Amino acid sequence: MKAIFTVYNQAYYKEIVKIFEDLGVRGYTEWDDIQGRGSVDGEPHEGSHAWPTMNNAVLSFVDDDKCGAILEALRERDGKSPELGLRAFSWSVDQ
Repeated sequence: MKAIFTVYNQAYYKEIVKIFEDLGVRGYTEWDDIQGRGSVDGEPHEGSHAWPTMNNAVLSFVDDDKCGAILEALRERDGKSPELGLRAFSWSVDQ
């Protein structure tokens, strides 16, 4: 089993959830209105006057054979809109 942790600009919530649903991922936990800044060139997302945008994050647990397709779909979506600032990470978990 794999855990997938995804962070993205909150404006893209519906698109991210649709990717998970289209690939057969039903369960997830979401955090709304989280702050952060990308490690390479991302702008801060702080909910402030200077940096008004915020992020969301999703954690989902999937079977090993689904992980690659999900990560690829998320990378593809991020490539279409760099302002999305999407980052997705996976790691193995015990059931």
